[in-house]
Amino acid sequence: MTTGHHCRGPAAVISGLGACVPPRAVTNDELAAYLDTSDEWIRRRTGIASRHRVDPGTSTGDLAVTAAELALKAAGVTEADAVVLGTTTPDRLCPATAPEVATRLGLTGVAAFDVSAVCTSFLYGLGTAAGMIAAGMAQRVLVIGAETFTSILDPADRSTVPIFGDGAGAVVLRAGDPAEPGALGRVLLGSDGGQSDLIRIPAGGSRQRTSGAVAPLADHYFRMNGSDTYRHAVERTTAVAREALDLAGWEAAEVDRFAAHQANARIIGAVADRLGVPAGAHRLSNIDRVGNTAAASVPLLLTESAAAGLLSPGDRTLIAAFGGGVTWGATTLVWPDVPALTA
Repeated sequence: MTTGHHCRGPAAVISGLGACVPPRAVTNDELAAYLDTSDEWIRRRTGIASRHRVDPGTSTGDLAVTAAELALKAAGVTEADAVVLGTTTPDRLCPATAPEVATRLGLTGVAAFDVSAVCTSFLYGLGTAAGMIAAGMAQRVLVIGAETFTSILDPADRSTVPIFGDGAGAVVLRAGDPAEPGALGRVLLGSDGGQSDLIRIPAGGSRQRTSGAVAPLADHYFRMNGSDTYRHAVERTTAVAREALDLAGWEAAEVDRFAAHQANARIIGAVADRLGVPAGAHRLSNIDRVGNTAAASVPLLLTESAAAGLLSPGDRTLIAAFGGGVTWGATTLVWPDVPALTA
């Protein structure tokens, strides 16, 4: 069953956003030159025209630092009490990437840790940060979603390579009043480990390493069961989003902006249709330009949309995501009048 944290203490309020994508854009035609696919096929199935890919030597931590610097600048602060990094592609298996990111931001000494819930990682990070603020553990938390997802894809896999891209987004949350603009509603989170094989990297963890068997190279790459993932993503995202709307006391028709994890244009459309969120500008989207950036997807979408004027102060905003695990999450807020900076 989905669980959420009900804030009795201060609310977590968004006070600044930052995001970045690597400079290199990879078009569908570029992929079609070496994969058995075409621009038309990719667009029709996913809604994606291009995605960004890091240059050799650029890590998830590098993207996280850039996005976080922009978020702190947008919030007009240089300090935070904690750094929460949502990612599927940490710089190393051990240690977590967040402490190094925090130190590079000049935040040595603060709590810093990674959250791993694949594409729902940022929502899990928001929930964790909101709980820390409500409990009085922190006054300000930096929540980042960052990925170099192209680093875990099989270069020959036509089912995954066209979908995923690299990027990072970050928000600064501060303690505030639950009734003020920017205050997160309850952050609803859920999971179903019975579906853990839908989205996975088979090798590299203790299950494979302790088996005594040498894993084939293919097992070190990301795999996804597309059709089953689609069905679960639509069902779970719709259900958790509806629950978030109920808690906010909103009807779907009253939602000004729906910010869904940019997994696939068809999934986003199906969820919005089921919820009854009006079409057009109500449904925020950047998937055509950046693809699916996993944990970075939601903060990247929010930052780009706000920076472009597509998300305005006072907008009733619904946020929802679905990821491997499987995991899902949603929350609501009235959009605040805060800066959003992109690189």
